[in-house]
Amino acid sequence: QVQLVESGGGLVQAGGSLTLSCAASGQTFTNYRMAWFRQAPKQEREFVAWITGGGVGRHYADSVKGRFTISRDIAKNAVYLQMNTLNPEDTAVYYCAAGLLGDGTRSRAYEFWGQGTQVTVSS
Repeated sequence: QVQLVESGGGLVQAGGSLTLSCAASGQTFTNYRMAWFRQAPKQEREFVAWITGGGVGRHYADSVKGRFTISRDIAKNAVYLQMNTLNPEDTAVYYCAAGLLGDGTRSRAYEFWGQGTQVTVSS
């Protein structure tokens, strides 16, 4: 089992920045690929970014590439999502996820999920 707890969401103006954090506990953290997904009201959950167990490999959705950065601190068992140049379309609940296998852009590849943190971007 892996327990995930997100934090860092909030209200920000368009063009602003936020950093989300995800604290992990349980099984060996570095075994898992970690990812961020988001879900806006009445929308399906969508992939944002993933990072490999060792933190070397990363992949981003086209919609956030160049604006968001995913990172992980192995010593702290934590994953982060630095979000810059936010716009109202980024408004959503952001979820942290941990998984071992499969297509990292698909939610079914992740076995463990956090409870989510709300990000609201005002225009």
